[in-house]
Formats: sequence, C-alpha cells, structure tokens
Amino acid sequence: MRLRRHGDHWVLIGGPVPPGSAAITLGSLVSVRRRYANDPRLLRHEEEHVRQWRELGSAEFLRQYLGAYLRWRRQGFGHLAAYRLIPLEVEAEAAAERFAADPGDRGDQPLR
Repeated sequence: MRLRRHGDHWVLIGGPVPPGSAAITLGSLVSVRRRYANDPRLLRHEEEHVRQWRELGSAEFLRQYLGAYLRWRRQGFGHLAAYRLIPLEVEAEAAAERFAADPGDRGDQPLR
C-alpha cells in the first residue's frame, strides 16, 4: 500500500475497497485499487465525494448517502441500480463526466 497526498486529500493505493468497487472515499481519504490508481476520471469522481464529505460533514453525508440507498432498495431496486440513483453518486458521476469531457489544465495527473 502507498499513501499519497493529492491536493486537499489523501489517496491510499492498494488500500481496502469493497468487493466490486474500484475505490471508496471516507472523509478526506480515498482508498483505490492499484489497477485504478491511474484513472483520472475515477479519481475526479472520488474527489467530488471528498468535497461532499467536507461540505456536509460526516453525519450528514452518511445520512443522505445511506438514506437514499435504503429508500431505493425498499422501492425494489437492486443494489447497483440503488447505488447509481443515490444523489451524491449522481453528482460525483456528473463531475467525473465533466472532467472527462474537458480535463483542462487542472494539474490532475495520474498517480504513479
């Protein structure tokens, strides 16, 4: 495992990640599987979660994230569909899409 500072947050390469996921963000720590450590689009998605955690605080982020997931599951959606419908995930995915369309000169470089 390697821990790297990346702007205003930390990236743990090769750290623990839930099965089926490429990365997970907890506060200002992004844990990413080694094979995805050089994926700037994924890292931008996770950076958006760092921003969300900071703006909302831990308790509110978790309330919104888990609350939305559970609501979608209770409505009969499967795990992946419920995950993709979480508003915080939709927002992070939109940020990643914008970045992929126009990465600009933000200095977002793959981690090595």
